[in-house]
Amino acid sequence: MIVRTRRGPDPDVLGRLARLGVATVHEAHGRRGLLGPAIRPVQRGARIAGRAVTVLSHPGDNLMIHACVEQCGPGDVLVVATTSRSTDGMFGELFATQLQYRGVLGLVSDAGVRDVAELAAMGFPAWSRAVHAQGTAKAVPGSVNVPVVVAGQRIDPGDAVIADDDGVLRVPRAEAAAVADAAAARAANEEDKRRRFADGVLGLDLYDLRPTLDRLGVRYVDDPEGGLP
Repeated sequence: MIVRTRRGPDPDVLGRLARLGVATVHEAHGRRGLLGPAIRPVQRGARIAGRAVTVLSHPGDNLMIHACVEQCGPGDVLVVATTSRSTDGMFGELFATQLQYRGVLGLVSDAGVRDVAELAAMGFPAWSRAVHAQGTAKAVPGSVNVPVVVAGQRIDPGDAVIADDDGVLRVPRAEAAAVADAAAARAANEEDKRRRFADGVLGLDLYDLRPTLDRLGVRYVDDPEGGLP
């Protein structure tokens, strides 16, 4: 099944999420939606946020990625899942060339990628389970723009997907604007803390953690001879 849809978050919201980044948005989203650490950036320094276009493929077969390309457009992120665990190199330079022409921001894959040097030279970022040159077939059907699970997180077509050096995060389409607002407020709060820490304030005092240490029975012991008690 190939579902044709352009539903997704407002592009301005996606732009705000990209600027704020995975770690801040994840905290603002109640620490929800983070893909497991097996999905890692292939490069360093990339940061994107876009509308999820999902692919569910048979392992070792990239037919449905080919079928998905025409469903992709500017500001999208291609999200590839497989029906069982796979590390085959299902995606490479030629796919990236097609997607880059269509304005796609990058790839999140629960399988493998190859042509890493070429992807870097093109400036097409990818986050994947593996880097693996193992080739694939084009013979088994699957689906496009259906709900998928990648590294423990369900991703629906049209969800916001944020990715950077810290990993990959999914925010449901309906919540994206509210989460962007919450993340912006959190970023402003963190900037204030950053200034105070730079002035020498301790986290123990800023977060009022000394009473917590006391409640948990943590005690300070002075040793004038420099050894442990």
